[in-house]
Amino acid sequence: MIHPTAIIDKKAELDSTVTVEPNAVIGAGVKIGANTIIGANVVIYGDTEIGADNKIYPGAAIGLDPQDLKYKGAKTGLKIGDRNLIREFVTLNRATAEGEYTIIGNDNLLMAYVHVAHNCIIKDRVVIANSVSLAGHVQVDSKAVIGGMLGVHQFVHIGTMAMLGGMSRIERDVPPFMLVEGNPSRVRALNSVALKRNNFTPEEIKELKEAYRILYRSGLTLTHALEKLSSMAVNDKIKTLYDFMVTSSTDSSRRGPIPGNKK
Repeated sequence: MIHPTAIIDKKAELDSTVTVEPNAVIGAGVKIGANTIIGANVVIYGDTEIGADNKIYPGAAIGLDPQDLKYKGAKTGLKIGDRNLIREFVTLNRATAEGEYTIIGNDNLLMAYVHVAHNCIIKDRVVIANSVSLAGHVQVDSKAVIGGMLGVHQFVHIGTMAMLGGMSRIERDVPPFMLVEGNPSRVRALNSVALKRNNFTPEEIKELKEAYRILYRSGLTLTHALEKLSSMAVNDKIKTLYDFMVTSSTDSSRRGPIPGNKK
Protein backbone atom coordinates (compact mmCIF):
# COMPACT_ATOMS: atom_id res chain seq x y z
CA MET A 1 0.00 0.00 0.00
CA ILE A 2 3.06 2.28 0.22
CA HIS A 3 4.81 3.30 -3.01
CA PRO A 4 8.57 2.70 -2.92
CA THR A 5 9.33 6.34 -3.74
CA ALA A 6 7.40 7.62 -0.70
CA ILE A 7 9.53 8.85 2.22
CA ILE A 8 8.09 7.96 5.63
CA ASP A 9 9.87 8.73 8.89
CA LYS A 10 10.30 5.77 11.22
CA LYS A 11 8.57 7.76 13.97
CA ALA A 12 5.37 8.20 11.93
CA GLU A 13 2.44 5.91 12.80
CA LEU A 14 0.38 4.63 9.87
CA ASP A 15 -2.43 2.11 10.04
CA SER A 16 -1.69 -0.99 7.96
CA THR A 17 -4.53 -0.10 5.57
CA VAL A 18 -3.18 3.37 4.67
CA THR A 19 -2.27 4.00 1.01
CA VAL A 20 0.68 6.27 0.25
CA GLU A 21 1.22 7.24 -3.40
CA PRO A 22 4.49 8.19 -5.18
CA ASN A 23 6.84 10.80 -3.72
CA ALA A 24 4.73 11.60 -0.67
CA VAL A 25 6.70 12.70 2.40
CA ILE A 26 5.46 11.89 5.92
CA GLY A 27 7.40 13.20 8.90
CA ALA A 28 8.02 12.10 12.47
CA GLY A 29 5.06 12.34 14.83
CA VAL A 30 2.40 12.03 12.12
CA LYS A 31 -0.45 9.58 12.86
CA ILE A 32 -2.75 8.35 10.07
CA GLY A 33 -5.88 6.20 10.58
CA ALA A 34 -7.40 3.31 8.68
CA ASN A 35 -8.12 3.39 4.93
CA THR A 36 -6.84 6.92 4.46
CA ILE A 37 -5.27 7.61 1.05
CA ILE A 38 -2.28 9.97 0.80
CA GLY A 39 -1.85 11.21 -2.77
CA ALA A 40 1.30 11.72 -4.81
CA ASN A 41 3.65 14.49 -3.68
CA VAL A 42 1.68 15.18 -0.50
CA VAL A 43 3.77 16.52 2.40
CA ILE A 44 2.67 15.88 6.00
CA TYR A 45 4.76 17.15 8.93
CA GLY A 46 4.53 18.00 12.61
CA ASP A 47 2.23 16.76 15.33
CA THR A 48 -0.50 15.88 12.83
CA GLU A 49 -3.28 13.38 13.55
CA ILE A 50 -5.40 12.19 10.60
CA GLY A 51 -8.40 9.91 11.14
CA ALA A 52 -9.95 7.16 9.03
CA ASP A 53 -11.23 7.08 5.44
CA ASN A 54 -9.78 10.43 4.38
CA LYS A 55 -8.53 11.08 0.86
CA ILE A 56 -5.77 13.65 0.45
CA TYR A 57 -5.12 14.55 -3.18
CA PRO A 58 -1.75 15.26 -4.86
CA GLY A 59 0.31 18.24 -3.80
CA ALA A 60 -1.41 19.03 -0.51
CA ALA A 61 0.81 20.40 2.32
CA ILE A 62 -0.47 19.27 5.70
CA GLY A 63 0.73 20.21 9.19
CA LEU A 64 3.49 22.64 8.26
CA ASP A 65 4.49 25.55 10.51
CA PRO A 66 1.94 28.36 10.92
CA GLN A 67 2.43 31.48 8.82
CA ASP A 68 2.51 33.60 11.95
CA LEU A 69 5.41 35.80 13.05
CA LYS A 70 4.56 34.98 16.68
CA TYR A 71 5.47 31.34 16.10
CA LYS A 72 8.78 30.50 17.77
CA GLY A 73 8.94 26.75 17.25
CA ALA A 74 6.49 25.65 19.95
CA LYS A 75 5.06 22.13 19.85
CA THR A 76 1.69 22.64 18.21
CA GLY A 77 -0.57 20.38 16.18
CA LEU A 78 -3.21 19.69 13.57
CA LYS A 79 -6.10 17.26 14.05
CA ILE A 80 -8.13 15.97 11.10
CA GLY A 81 -11.18 13.74 11.62
CA ASP A 82 -12.71 11.11 9.35
CA ARG A 83 -14.01 10.92 5.77
CA ASN A 84 -12.65 14.25 4.61
CA LEU A 85 -11.81 15.02 0.98
CA ILE A 86 -8.78 17.31 0.82
CA ARG A 87 -8.16 18.25 -2.78
CA GLU A 88 -5.09 19.27 -4.76
CA PHE A 89 -2.65 21.78 -3.21
CA VAL A 90 -4.66 22.44 -0.07
CA THR A 91 -2.53 23.85 2.77
CA LEU A 92 -3.43 23.15 6.41
CA ASN A 93 -1.18 24.79 9.01
CA ARG A 94 -0.59 23.83 12.63
CA ALA A 95 -1.50 26.16 15.50
CA THR A 96 0.79 28.86 16.90
CA ALA A 97 1.08 28.56 20.70
CA GLU A 98 2.30 25.60 22.74
CA GLY A 99 -0.26 22.81 23.03
CA GLU A 100 -2.76 24.37 20.62
CA TYR A 101 -4.32 22.72 17.56
CA THR A 102 -5.83 23.58 14.22
CA ILE A 103 -8.88 21.29 13.94
CA ILE A 104 -10.70 19.82 10.93
CA GLY A 105 -13.78 17.72 11.77
CA ASN A 106 -15.54 15.02 9.76
CA ASP A 107 -17.06 14.68 6.27
CA ASN A 108 -15.71 17.97 4.94
CA LEU A 109 -14.81 18.85 1.35
CA LEU A 110 -11.90 21.25 0.91
CA MET A 111 -11.46 21.94 -2.80
CA ALA A 112 -8.23 22.77 -4.61
CA TYR A 113 -5.93 25.51 -3.26
CA VAL A 114 -7.87 26.07 -0.04
CA HIS A 115 -5.72 27.52 2.75
CA VAL A 116 -6.61 26.92 6.40
CA ALA A 117 -4.39 28.97 8.70
CA HIS A 118 -3.27 28.39 12.28
CA ASN A 119 -5.83 27.76 15.04
CA CYS A 120 -8.80 27.46 12.69
CA ILE A 121 -11.67 25.15 13.60
CA ILE A 122 -13.75 23.59 10.83
CA LYS A 123 -16.54 21.43 12.16
CA ASP A 124 -18.47 18.79 10.15
CA ARG A 125 -19.94 18.55 6.64
CA VAL A 126 -18.50 21.89 5.55
CA VAL A 127 -17.88 22.62 1.86
CA ILE A 128 -15.12 25.09 1.01
CA ALA A 129 -14.70 25.82 -2.70
CA ASN A 130 -11.53 26.46 -4.69
CA SER A 131 -8.96 29.09 -3.69
CA VAL A 132 -10.57 30.13 -0.40
CA SER A 133 -8.21 31.47 2.29
CA LEU A 134 -9.11 31.30 5.97
CA ALA A 135 -6.94 33.50 8.18
CA GLY A 136 -5.95 32.50 11.70
CA HIS A 137 -8.49 31.60 14.40
CA VAL A 138 -11.45 31.35 12.00
CA GLN A 139 -14.26 29.00 13.06
CA VAL A 140 -16.62 27.43 10.53
CA ASP A 141 -19.64 25.64 11.98
CA SER A 142 -21.19 22.49 10.56
CA LYS A 143 -22.89 22.42 7.15
CA ALA A 144 -21.67 25.87 6.10
CA VAL A 145 -20.87 26.36 2.40
CA ILE A 146 -18.12 28.78 1.36
CA GLY A 147 -17.98 29.89 -2.29
CA GLY A 148 -14.76 30.08 -4.25
CA MET A 149 -12.00 32.68 -4.34
CA LEU A 150 -12.91 34.55 -1.18
CA GLY A 151 -10.96 35.57 1.89
CA VAL A 152 -12.01 35.32 5.53
CA HIS A 153 -10.49 37.70 8.10
CA GLN A 154 -8.86 36.34 11.24
CA PHE A 155 -11.11 35.58 14.25
CA VAL A 156 -14.27 35.48 12.12
CA HIS A 157 -16.96 32.96 13.10
CA ILE A 158 -19.14 31.46 10.36
CA GLY A 159 -22.42 30.00 11.61
CA THR A 160 -24.07 26.71 10.80
CA MET A 161 -25.73 26.36 7.37
CA ALA A 162 -24.51 29.76 6.26
CA MET A 163 -23.79 30.22 2.56
CA LEU A 164 -21.00 32.59 1.48
CA GLY A 165 -21.06 33.78 -2.13
CA GLY A 166 -17.90 33.46 -4.18
CA MET A 167 -15.34 36.29 -4.35
CA SER A 168 -16.78 37.99 -1.27
CA ARG A 169 -14.75 39.71 1.46
CA ILE A 170 -15.68 38.21 4.81
CA GLU A 171 -14.40 40.44 7.60
CA ARG A 172 -17.13 40.00 10.23
CA ASP A 173 -19.11 37.10 11.71
CA VAL A 174 -21.58 35.33 9.42
CA PRO A 175 -24.84 34.45 11.24
CA PRO A 176 -26.20 30.91 10.96
CA PHE A 177 -28.79 30.12 8.27
CA MET A 178 -27.96 33.26 6.28
CA LEU A 179 -26.77 33.88 2.72
CA VAL A 180 -23.93 36.42 2.62
CA GLU A 181 -22.26 37.96 -0.43
CA GLY A 182 -20.38 41.02 -1.62
CA ASN A 183 -17.47 43.39 -1.02
CA PRO A 184 -18.16 44.65 1.54
CA SER A 185 -20.22 41.56 2.34
CA ARG A 186 -23.82 41.84 3.49
CA VAL A 187 -26.54 39.44 4.61
CA ARG A 188 -28.68 39.10 1.47
CA ALA A 189 -31.33 36.53 2.41
CA LEU A 190 -32.23 33.54 4.52
CA ASN A 191 -30.50 30.42 3.17
CA SER A 192 -33.82 28.66 2.54
CA VAL A 193 -32.34 26.01 0.24
CA ALA A 194 -30.07 24.70 3.01
CA LEU A 195 -32.96 24.67 5.49
CA LYS A 196 -35.10 22.53 3.18
CA ARG A 197 -32.20 20.18 2.42
CA ASN A 198 -31.69 19.71 6.15
CA ASN A 199 -35.34 18.83 6.73
CA PHE A 200 -36.42 21.96 8.57
CA THR A 201 -40.19 21.96 8.97
CA PRO A 202 -42.31 24.62 7.19
CA GLU A 203 -43.06 26.12 10.60
CA GLU A 204 -39.34 26.36 11.49
CA ILE A 205 -38.59 28.03 8.14
CA LYS A 206 -41.46 30.47 8.66
CA GLU A 207 -40.12 31.41 12.10
CA LEU A 208 -36.60 31.93 10.75
CA LYS A 209 -37.98 34.12 7.96
CA GLU A 210 -39.64 36.26 10.61
CA ALA A 211 -36.38 36.39 12.57
CA TYR A 212 -34.58 37.47 9.39
CA ARG A 213 -37.19 40.19 8.83
CA ILE A 214 -36.75 41.50 12.37
CA LEU A 215 -32.95 41.54 12.13
CA TYR A 216 -32.55 42.95 8.63
CA ARG A 217 -35.79 44.45 7.31
CA SER A 218 -37.58 45.99 10.29
CA GLY A 219 -35.46 49.12 10.59
CA LEU A 220 -34.75 48.32 14.24
CA THR A 221 -31.30 48.75 15.74
CA LEU A 222 -29.51 45.48 16.44
CA THR A 223 -30.09 45.91 20.17
CA HIS A 224 -33.84 46.39 19.74
CA ALA A 225 -34.06 43.63 17.14
CA LEU A 226 -32.39 41.19 19.54
CA GLU A 227 -34.76 42.23 22.31
CA LYS A 228 -37.66 41.34 20.04
CA LEU A 229 -35.97 38.15 18.89
CA SER A 230 -35.41 36.98 22.47
CA SER A 231 -39.14 36.42 22.92
CA MET A 232 -39.12 34.12 19.87
CA ALA A 233 -36.15 32.02 21.01
CA VAL A 234 -38.29 29.15 22.22
CA ASN A 235 -37.16 26.59 19.62
CA ASP A 236 -33.59 25.49 19.12
CA LYS A 237 -33.23 26.99 15.61
CA ILE A 238 -34.18 30.53 16.66
CA LYS A 239 -32.12 30.13 19.84
CA THR A 240 -29.07 29.17 17.75
CA LEU A 241 -29.43 32.36 15.73
CA TYR A 242 -30.19 34.52 18.77
CA ASP A 243 -27.26 33.20 20.82
CA PHE A 244 -24.87 33.66 17.90
CA MET A 245 -25.94 37.27 17.34
CA VAL A 246 -25.75 38.15 21.04
CA THR A 247 -22.28 36.67 21.45
CA SER A 248 -20.99 38.16 18.21
CA SER A 249 -22.21 41.65 19.13
CA THR A 250 -21.11 41.66 22.79
CA ASP A 251 -17.94 39.55 23.02
CA SER A 252 -14.92 41.84 22.65
CA SER A 253 -12.88 39.00 21.13
CA ARG A 254 -15.35 38.69 18.23
CA ARG A 255 -15.58 40.93 15.17
CA GLY A 256 -19.33 41.57 15.30
CA PRO A 257 -21.98 40.30 12.86
CA ILE A 258 -22.11 41.22 9.19
CA PRO A 259 -24.95 43.74 8.66
CA GLY A 260 -27.80 43.38 6.19
CA ASN A 261 -28.55 45.42 3.09
CA LYS A 262 -29.57 49.00 3.64
CA LYS A 263 -32.92 49.75 2.05
